[in-house]
Amino acid sequence: MKLQQLRYLIAIVRNHLNISMAAESLYTSQPGISKQLRLLEDELGVELFSRNGKHLTEVTLVGRQIIAKAENILREVNNIQILAEEYRDDRRGSLSIATTHTQARYMLPSVIKVFREHYPAVTLQVHQGSPVQIAELIQSGEVDFAIATEAMELFDDLVMMPCYVWQRCVLVPRGHPLTQVDPLTLSDVACYPLVTYVFGFTGRSQLDEAFYAAQLKPIVAFTATDADVIKTYVRLGMGVGIVARMAYDPCHDCDLVQLAAGHLFASNVTKIGFRRGTFLRCYMYDFINLFAAHLTKERVQLVEQAQSSGEVVKLFADVELPVL
Repeated sequence: MKLQQLRYLIAIVRNHLNISMAAESLYTSQPGISKQLRLLEDELGVELFSRNGKHLTEVTLVGRQIIAKAENILREVNNIQILAEEYRDDRRGSLSIATTHTQARYMLPSVIKVFREHYPAVTLQVHQGSPVQIAELIQSGEVDFAIATEAMELFDDLVMMPCYVWQRCVLVPRGHPLTQVDPLTLSDVACYPLVTYVFGFTGRSQLDEAFYAAQLKPIVAFTATDADVIKTYVRLGMGVGIVARMAYDPCHDCDLVQLAAGHLFASNVTKIGFRRGTFLRCYMYDFINLFAAHLTKERVQLVEQAQSSGEVVKLFADVELPVL
């Protein structure tokens, strides 16, 4: 059994059992991967995939168990390489982050600026996606950190730490009738078409739940994954915008009025996390601390040692998260 065979195995799974796509992702040939897969199955004496002719159709029961162990092995191999890099040069390396547009656009720029000043030799990559895509990227090992509000609970092997609480706001053009309403109610908001996030993004499910609980059926005129796009269509008069409060920029959005909506919708907690068992380099601890000041290296190390999500919750029982 060779590590290369395990890498091929995982690549096949990540590419939805498409060997050609797996080969392309690894910059190798499809026949080469097929041959190594057959050799691995012959050595193990079991079939890892069910087949229909030359096509792989599904992972077998034993295949799922072997793939899980292969992922752990490759993760530890990666940790060994990272550990060696840390001792060779603790200020050089790479850091990849998966997050939503809102985080990348409004929360990360100032953090990344300071981080780059401290670690100019660290290559930094930011991947944007939906909460589910973010969870899949971190779970598969394609990125180091995930920063998101939702969907992280879908995977048990992720270590997630709370960073801050955020609330929503209602955005309307200047002179809009809602600017004269005080206090603002859900009924007032529901009188107008809504422009907000796509379902599955940035707490959208909680927004829908709030209207449902109030027995209101608002008209959602337009949805987007990008808060800037939402603001553009609010400016066009398509409807009332509902976005994360952090997405309102007083300078760039001075033509819009921000109405507080923290009393209308439940608050959300943004978290940062990584795969359990990941070896964190010094600059990774520093990045986490820059993003959330209460996440010191010592506290993160305690989280790494925690055996359950319940233990992690206890570690933050005395922490008052900032509210944005």
